[in-house]
Amino acid sequence: MAQPDEPHPPVVPSCPLPSKTCDVVLTERPRSCCGMAVAGLRTAKYHLPEWHRRNAGVCYEAYTAGEQAERGRAEAKHLVKHAAASAQRAQGYSKATLGQRLQDIHFWRVELQKEIMELDAETNLLAAQKLRLERALDATEVPYSVVIDNLECRERRQPPDLVIDEVEKQLMKEADLIRDIRDLLKRTIIQAATQIRSNRIQKENCELDWSDKVETYNIDDKCVGYCTDSTDVQYHPSSVKFEENASTPKSWAQFSHDNISRAEQEKLASVQLRSLINNIIHDASEDLRMQRAAVNEAFDSHCRELDDAKLRLENHLQQILKDIGDEEANIVNLKKAIRDKEAFLKVAHTRLYDRSSRPNVELCRDEPQFRLVNEVEELTVFLEALKRKLMESEQNLKNLEETRMKLEKEIAVKANSIFIDRQKCMGYRVRYPVDLEVASYKQ
Repeated sequence: MAQPDEPHPPVVPSCPLPSKTCDVVLTERPRSCCGMAVAGLRTAKYHLPEWHRRNAGVCYEAYTAGEQAERGRAEAKHLVKHAAASAQRAQGYSKATLGQRLQDIHFWRVELQKEIMELDAETNLLAAQKLRLERALDATEVPYSVVIDNLECRERRQPPDLVIDEVEKQLMKEADLIRDIRDLLKRTIIQAATQIRSNRIQKENCELDWSDKVETYNIDDKCVGYCTDSTDVQYHPSSVKFEENASTPKSWAQFSHDNISRAEQEKLASVQLRSLINNIIHDASEDLRMQRAAVNEAFDSHCRELDDAKLRLENHLQQILKDIGDEEANIVNLKKAIRDKEAFLKVAHTRLYDRSSRPNVELCRDEPQFRLVNEVEELTVFLEALKRKLMESEQNLKNLEETRMKLEKEIAVKANSIFIDRQKCMGYRVRYPVDLEVASYKQ
C-alpha cells in the first residue's frame, strides 16, 4: 500500500468522519489475459473514497491528538498551580499546627518548670523542718538524762524517806512524757524523710517530662524553621509512619497533667506535714515546759516539807536534850535522896538495935519504940518509892537517849534527802533546756 511522502494540513470534514481508517479492498482478479497483465497494479491501491476517508482519519487523529495535548498542558498547568497552592497551604497548615504545638509544649513546659521550682522549694522547707525535728530530738537527750539522774539520785535516799512521793510520781511522768515525745519525733522524722523522698521522686519525674518537653520544643521549633530553601532537608521515606508506641494528644496532655497533679498532691502533703511538725514541736515544748514546772514545783514543795520536818525534828531534839539533862539531874537528886533516906534509916535501925538491948523490964514498948518503928516503916516506904522512881527515871533516860538517837538519825536522813533533792536534783535540773521549740532552731 502506497503512503504519502509529505503530511497534509488538517482538513475539517463537513460530514461525520468514520471512527477508523478503512481497510484496503482487493479487487477480484480479471479472467481475461489483459486483466492478468494489470493485476499486479490494481490490487495494492485505494479507491478514491477510501483515500479521502484515509486522509480525513489522519487529520482527525492529528486534531484529537492536538486537543488532547492541549488539554493535558492545561491540566498540567492547573495541576502545577493547584499542587503549588496545595503544597503552600499544606506547609502553612503544618507550620501553623507546629506553631500551635509549640505553644502547647511551651505551656506544659512552663507549668512543669513552675511545679519543679515549687516542689524543690517545698522540699527544702520540709528538709529544714526535718532538721528541726532532729535538733529537737537531740535536745531531749539532756532532759531525759536529767530525769534519769534525778530518779537514780533519789534512790540513794535512806529508807525512812525512800517513799513514792509526789516528786517521784512527777519525775516518772516526766520520763514517760520525754520517751513518748522522743518516739513521736523519731516517727515524724521517718515520715518527713519518706515525704522528702516522694517529693524528690516526683520532682525527678517532672524534670524528665520537662526535659522531654524542652527537647521536643527544640525539635518542633527546628521543624517550624524548615522551608523549601533549607539546605538540610532531604528524603526520609521510612519516617512516613505512625509509631506503635506513639501517644495521642489526649494521652500526651494527660501525662503531663498527671505529673503536675501528683506533684501538687505531694506538695500539699508536704505542706500539711510541715504544719504538723510545727504543731508537734510546739506541743512537745509546751508539754515539757509544763511538766518541768510541775516537777520543779513538786521539788520545791517537798523540800519545804523536808525543811519543816527537819526543823520540827531539831526542835524535838533540843527538847529531848533538855529533857535528858533534866532527867540526869533528877536521877542524881533521886540517888542523893535515897542515900539521905538510907542514912536516916540507919539511924533509926541503930536506935532500935541499941534499945533492943535494954535490960529486963526496961525493954518497954514505949512511945519512942513505936515512933522508931513507924519511922523505919515510913523510911522504908519512901526508899522503895524513891528506888522505883529512880528505876523509872533511868528507864526514861534510856528512852530519851534512844529518842535522841532516833531524832539525830532522822535529822541526818532529812538532811540527806534535802541534799539530794535540792543540791543534786534541783541543781542538776538547771541544765534542763528552757524551750524545746527554741532549741530546734539552734545551730
